[in-house]
This record gives sequence, C-alpha cells and structure tokens, in this order.
Amino acid sequence: MISPDQVEAMIKTGLPDAQVAVVSPDGEHFEVTVISSEFAGKRRVQQHQLVYGAVKQAMASEAIHALSLNTFTPEEWATKN
Repeated sequence: MISPDQVEAMIKTGLPDAQVAVVSPDGEHFEVTVISSEFAGKRRVQQHQLVYGAVKQAMASEAIHALSLNTFTPEEWATKN
C-alpha cells in the first residue's frame, strides 16, 4: 500500500515546483490536486500526462489503482480561489 505522502513525493520529484494535495480514503484510490508552472501553455490532457509520468511506476505496479487529477497553473489556481 502506498501513502498519500509517497504519492505527493513522487509528483514533486517529477514536478519540483508543484504544490500537491493528495486525498485517499482507502490507500488505493487517490484524488490529487497539483498546481505547477510547468502546466502553463499545456492542454489539460498534457498536464495530466506530466503527473501520470511522475507516478508511472506506482501505476504500473498497481500500487495506485485509480488517480483522479485536478491540475492548475498558479494563475488558474489564483483565480479559482
């Protein structure tokens, strides 16, 4: 079983400037919010691909069964909140 802290660390390794919030009620399904300047100019699917790339190994090993993503640039996040 993988912890939300481990998921957060993997994403921050792949996207060093990211702000990451991870919620997992069961340790297998994760809802993740990622804010990163790396997302600027990228479509939502490209943003998600960057995050999936960071957790690729955990997805392949089935340590993560499901990953729900919300991705934002810092500017998008500022207007949302």
